[in-house]
Amino acid sequence: METKTITLDLDAYEKLRAAKRGRESFSSVVRRALIPGEAKNGAEVIAFLKAKGPFFSDGELEAIEKAAESDSPPTNPWNEDSE
Repeated sequence: METKTITLDLDAYEKLRAAKRGRESFSSVVRRALIPGEAKNGAEVIAFLKAKGPFFSDGELEAIEKAAESDSPPTNPWNEDSE
C-alpha cells in the first residue's frame, strides 16, 4: 500500500489521536471521519434557524392553535367503559 507523509499542527494531531479507538490506525480514523463540504455543529444550526426566521407565519400558528383547542382524542374501541 502506498503511503503519504503529512505534517500536522500539534493541536490537530492531538484531536486525531483522541479520535482513535484502541489500536486503530490514523488512516482508519481519517477514513471514518465525516468531512462534509460545510461542517454543521449545533451553534451553526441555531444560527441558521435564527437567520431563516420562523417556519410558520403568525396566521398559520393561530390556525394550528385553534385546531388543537377543538381536537379531541379518538375513541378507543378496546375501552370497555365506552360501551
